[in-house]
Amino acid sequence: MPVEKRTIEQKTADKAAQALLERAEKEKIGTIWDRWEAMQPFCKYGKNGICCTICNMGPCQIRREGMTGVCGATAEVIVARNLVRKIAAGCAAHSDHGRGIAETLLLTALGKTQGYKITDEDKLRMLASEYGIKTENKNKEKIAEEVARIALAEFGKSEGELKFLKRAPQKQQDTWHKLHIAPRAVDREIVESLHRTNMGVDNDYHSLLLHGLRTALADGWGGSMIATEISDILFRSPRAIRAQVNLGILKENEVNIIVHGHEPLLAELIVQAANDPEMIALAKEEGAEGINLAGICCTANEILMRHGIAAAGNFLHQELAIITGAVEVMVVDIQCILPTLPSIAQCFHTKIFSTSDKAKFLGAEHIEFKEDRGYTVAKEIVGRAIENYKNRDKNRVYIPTKETAQFIAGFTTEYIFDMLGGKYRATYRPLNNGIMDGRLRGVVGVVGCNYPGMTQDLAHLTLVKELLKKDVLVVETGCAALACAKGGLMTPEAAFKYAGKGLQEICKAVGIPPVLHLGACVDNSRILTACCEMVKEGGIGKSIDELPVAGAALEWMSEKAITIGFYAVASGIFTVFGLPQPVMGSDKVYKYITEEIENLVGGKYAFQPDPVKAAELIIEHLNKKRKALNLAKMMYD
Repeated sequence: MPVEKRTIEQKTADKAAQALLERAEKEKIGTIWDRWEAMQPFCKYGKNGICCTICNMGPCQIRREGMTGVCGATAEVIVARNLVRKIAAGCAAHSDHGRGIAETLLLTALGKTQGYKITDEDKLRMLASEYGIKTENKNKEKIAEEVARIALAEFGKSEGELKFLKRAPQKQQDTWHKLHIAPRAVDREIVESLHRTNMGVDNDYHSLLLHGLRTALADGWGGSMIATEISDILFRSPRAIRAQVNLGILKENEVNIIVHGHEPLLAELIVQAANDPEMIALAKEEGAEGINLAGICCTANEILMRHGIAAAGNFLHQELAIITGAVEVMVVDIQCILPTLPSIAQCFHTKIFSTSDKAKFLGAEHIEFKEDRGYTVAKEIVGRAIENYKNRDKNRVYIPTKETAQFIAGFTTEYIFDMLGGKYRATYRPLNNGIMDGRLRGVVGVVGCNYPGMTQDLAHLTLVKELLKKDVLVVETGCAALACAKGGLMTPEAAFKYAGKGLQEICKAVGIPPVLHLGACVDNSRILTACCEMVKEGGIGKSIDELPVAGAALEWMSEKAITIGFYAVASGIFTVFGLPQPVMGSDKVYKYITEEIENLVGGKYAFQPDPVKAAELIIEHLNKKRKALNLAKMMYD
């Protein structure tokens, strides 16, 4: 039986989304929330991870205690195999993104791209030094070529292990080596995950899950970290920048273009094309006042933190953006893109352009993107949007203009150095001192997606507000970051409305928001490197698992989120997910990842959908870590 229909307020906490959902209902346009309700009840075997479809002797469902699959696999083996495959899929998604960025750096260095250049030479040289590349008497293109080739080798090399593992504190490295979970090459760990989980291979859930940790680490300290570092080299390392967020940023009298997905490669060039005087003049000839570019999901995060381009919203906003009737073109690349976009676009004048050979959609027009003609493609897309402006039905345009928020984005591991210590004495010391003195309880990364079965953004907002009250500095990426940006938590003024007195003092002294936007979901690697810098600075632990830090992903929905969670746990970070992962069909696997694993890697999971209770778990954890380090009592408890 389908679940009882929810009210609009139960579907989303976002006022702009509420207004557009009301419009969708009136016009009988189905959205992701409607499809979620129609799908109820979900298969309990799949939800709990105890349905196995790996071989053709099944599918096998574990329907009672003691039952096994046809091959003899127990519930814990089936749950572990399914979980490891999800970790591998998440690692593949993030890491293929990283590979694409590295390939573009190589092509740019060789002069084979159009529209790209090496923007951050300082970071290029720092990475070259880390890779052991000699830079004397070499121009930036030659250095970039050598950096790119080493980065690309990290995906498929046959010897050694990932180079970025050496960024981690020595204790973490020792733990990974002791457990034999230090990743060797990104692709190798993904392939081995699929091999181990094949019928009749690895049938010890401990062994399976340890390799799952290894595969997850290959993402966090490999593919994702490569994506972040090289994106900074190509497109500029972000610095604090003001931006706007929510669907109200769409313009009634301008050509509206939305970029959606996760890769910044084409989006960066569309930024250039949308600001090209030739294109702006063409838009005015068509009767528009200009060109308005905005983003959704992590492509939004990529271009907003480097250019201040407004974000139209997070994952659950993509259909609603089209329902405004004001979008000429939505350009999609990879990941988190709903296959329904072309059918909803048919209700309006909006055109959907797919651009990646890895991600095509029935009903969308495919415009092939290649780096050697990247700017030409970008101008073609902008030109097509301008042409489509005349087809807009102005009587069907509804933009919730009142629901627009201002915020500050663009914080990174490197920028935090300058922010805390200034240009000539860059340091993490004020952050560590704040924790040691009891002004800051700790630091928590809140990341992840939107889930249509939860009230959109509400869990993120409630959790973060509870943490701020307890003097916790929050750092965010992905859809969680855009949720808190929409909710007004990413301005310096927010500290005086939501934060405890200790965090207020820190924010006032430094001039920062109490919630820091660190970028896209691949940029969770910035959280890892920031933790490494906190350890290096000293005074609050000699390894990541000793730091008073934690992670949370309450509204998660993607396999990528599972992978992120596991590399956080494997790096020593207590991590709270809202809805459980598909492990509830095995008490042994559940206990392993929520209790026993802490004795191995220093981190563990908790599953808690109630954001207030999740905050309590995190505060309890931070207090425990502070006590173990004999840090000062909190000043304002």
